[in-house]
Amino acid sequence: MKTVTLGVSSRKNINNRIIAASEGKPQGEFISFESPELLFKTFSGKRWDLLKAMTGVAPVSIREVSRMLKRDVKAVHRDVHVLLDAGILQKTDKGRIIFPYDAIHVDFMVEAA
Repeated sequence: MKTVTLGVSSRKNINNRIIAASEGKPQGEFISFESPELLFKTFSGKRWDLLKAMTGVAPVSIREVSRMLKRDVKAVHRDVHVLLDAGILQKTDKGRIIFPYDAIHVDFMVEAA
């Protein structure tokens, strides 16, 4: 199973993962955000629905995704591009969209200020 971990990480933690990866230590698939607010802004409820609908699906067009979700093409287009920019979705050579993971793990901790 190919899993991506979404998390909130400091620049120091990201640098440590880069260093460990350069030493040949497997790090897995990570997409890091500066804050929980940015993570939640990126992954709204409709975007989670989009990812669930695309899990295990072959590459599709934005129009096909909008049909699957029964949503407006413009709104889905906007959501797809936010998720492409975040690195969670990918575009194929033919311009189709794919969610290349089987699962998403979300990892962050909230501490007292």
